[in-house]
Amino acid sequence: MRKDIQPKYEEVTVHCACGNTFKAGSTQEEIRVEICSACHPFFTGKQKNIEKGGRIDKFKKRFNLD
Repeated sequence: MRKDIQPKYEEVTVHCACGNTFKAGSTQEEIRVEICSACHPFFTGKQKNIEKGGRIDKFKKRFNLD
């Protein structure tokens, strides 16, 4: 078998969009995620409006619900 064909498994820093950082093991150098256990509604118990862009306003405007 050939030697040294597996990627190096190292401890990396994971960065969340909420600003939280933590250490994890990976073959990548750095990991960026959109949602983590510090900001996920299941773990925090708080519902947060993640959808942005005015979808509700677009819907109301399209069907004249104002």
